[in-house]
Amino acid sequence: MQRIDSVDVKGKRVLVRVDFNVPISEGTVCDDTRIRAALPTIDYLRENGARIILMSHLGRPKGEGFEEEYSLAPVARVLSRILGENVALASEHSGPEVEGLVAALGEGGVLLLENLRFDAREKKNSAEFAGELAKLADLYVDDAFGAAHRAHASVEAITHVLPSYAGFLLNLEITTLGALLEAPERPFVAILGGSKVSDKIKIIDALLERVDTLLIGGGMCFTFLKAQGLEIGKSLCEDDWQEGALQLLDKAASRGVQLLLPIDVVAAEYFGEDAPTKVFATDEMDASMMGLDIGPASAELFARAIGQAKTVFWNGPMGVFEMKPFEAGTKTVAKAVAGLKDATTVVGGGDSVAAIKVYNLEDQIGFISTGGGASMQLLEGTPLPGVEALNTN
Repeated sequence: MQRIDSVDVKGKRVLVRVDFNVPISEGTVCDDTRIRAALPTIDYLRENGARIILMSHLGRPKGEGFEEEYSLAPVARVLSRILGENVALASEHSGPEVEGLVAALGEGGVLLLENLRFDAREKKNSAEFAGELAKLADLYVDDAFGAAHRAHASVEAITHVLPSYAGFLLNLEITTLGALLEAPERPFVAILGGSKVSDKIKIIDALLERVDTLLIGGGMCFTFLKAQGLEIGKSLCEDDWQEGALQLLDKAASRGVQLLLPIDVVAAEYFGEDAPTKVFATDEMDASMMGLDIGPASAELFARAIGQAKTVFWNGPMGVFEMKPFEAGTKTVAKAVAGLKDATTVVGGGDSVAAIKVYNLEDQIGFISTGGGASMQLLEGTPLPGVEALNTN
């Protein structure tokens, strides 16, 4: 990919795809991490005299026009505060209004387009919509790694219309995650959690080709445990994936990969903050209970494995960490990863990143990916449409 600093941007109108898909509550941005992640590219363009037109999606609007719930107006306010200058929000993606706002931009000026997904053509990867966006600019920059796995008009089709470059964040994500595939320092330990094996089957299979140790927690671990003939009570399980789980266990054994599953779980009769809990060894689970976190012995086992690592990749919590009774496993793993001083540590995925922030460990993690789905797809070895488009145009 050609990076944006390989071309003269002075005076040019630069259309930048960013990932401002941030959490918003009652009109207020709750977490500005993704906004700040785009600052190196935005600041570079401002300092070098570009006229900057930012575009992003937010949430999942219907694609039938403006929906206040999904407006980027709160983002424009936060960005204005961060940059110390007014960032206007264009209510349209094309036409006289937005063209006038672009024409009024001075060198270093910044404009934000309203939510791209208000137009259904965005998700359809419409060449027509891409063409309308392209009329606003001279160059295109993709800095939205979180959307790189989507073949959408502002990500893929646009690259066929404008000279296209990678922003600094996109480049950093690809370089950092790519290093995990190409030359990780060993031992390489991967930690996977979350609810469903079906969501992670490809990444598990791919990581078994590369890691020395794979730790599996979260709801997905119960499919593996049941496949081995263990009682899991009312715990989450994908029965259709039991055979696949056994195949992954066999693959780990054949490749000499240590695949660790929980040896105990924190269980409750129902899912709730006030639910009484009990710890069971995984071979002694009560049939009337459901597992909602890895147990203390498992957390210690996982922490010891992490402590030996020189490279760590973590995606997915170990339990329902949003509830105090079921947070200990995720918290222990988070602290173990953050406690590594001479290792490469990478955390990807919304829930894992959320946990890191809940426990105030961001400054102790080597790299926090802004794209959960994109990072998974990259590590699976599946091409990312946004990156492929930059490589071929």
